[in-house]
Amino acid sequence: MRKPTRLLAAAVAALAYCPPALAEEAPDIAQLAKFIRWGGVFLSLFVLVGAFLVLRVISRVAEESGRRFSSQRMLIQKLESVTRFAIYMLATSLVVGLSVRLDSTALTLIGGTLAFAVGFAMRDLVAAFIAGITIMFDRPFQVGDRVTFGGQYGDIVKIGLRSVRMLTLDHLVVTIPNNKILTEVTSSGNYGELETLVPLDFYVGADQDLELASSLVEEACLTSRFCYLERNAPVTIKQVIIDNYVAFRLKARPYVLDVKYEEDLMTDVHKRVQKAFQERGILPPAMLHRELSRNASEAPPGEAQDEPAPTTIVTRL
Repeated sequence: MRKPTRLLAAAVAALAYCPPALAEEAPDIAQLAKFIRWGGVFLSLFVLVGAFLVLRVISRVAEESGRRFSSQRMLIQKLESVTRFAIYMLATSLVVGLSVRLDSTALTLIGGTLAFAVGFAMRDLVAAFIAGITIMFDRPFQVGDRVTFGGQYGDIVKIGLRSVRMLTLDHLVVTIPNNKILTEVTSSGNYGELETLVPLDFYVGADQDLELASSLVEEACLTSRFCYLERNAPVTIKQVIIDNYVAFRLKARPYVLDVKYEEDLMTDVHKRVQKAFQERGILPPAMLHRELSRNASEAPPGEAQDEPAPTTIVTRL
């Protein structure tokens, strides 16, 4: 009988102890509410709305300025990105200052709460935020650059706190988290400049006049209205094997005067080269079949020792 009596006494004591324990934890929530300025929270809504409107105005002004002053488009886009970051940081500071009573206790409580949230729920967002700041200082690319990343190719139109936005040549908007950019390879074609290199390939048959073909390709590049004439447009020649037959590849390397005209340059030069090749008789790669006659000295006895000229059959593909 003593054992059940002791268990019952322990249970009663535990129930008697629970209300004081709950009473001690309840003031933590009330203490947290004391640090919040509810009037400041209401004012913070106006701050956020104002920041949003200012960002919209900045975007429109930057876009219109970039159209009117095309030579300074890169600089305008860079200033827009820096201004966006400054507005983000200013709005965040104002919201925190208006909404929270900052003292040593509040800072300790907020720090512990943020550390918990960052560790479990916001680690990816904070990593992207830190990566965005790193991108702004390290500058692997800039707004307006034409970049290749993760199989996508296009223009960087925005560098934000969380992600980078790319506009592809097919007018698709690709959103890339900032932390992905720091861990993968990124290539920039112009890196802050308007002009960029546009490699173009042309193929001709092995029996064609390579000097003439090379000069026609170079002339087509330099006479295009989209070509940046302050840089040369060299043409290199290399023998290649295409589908088991020999051909020559002519690679031209002109510069386009503005990255937004890259596809226009490619189209214009290819049309000019095609027309020039047709006018001058430069033919595409072909399969060459040669039939060579035997030498008279190699002919068997009794056979006529004539020497017909070798023939070549050309099959264009």
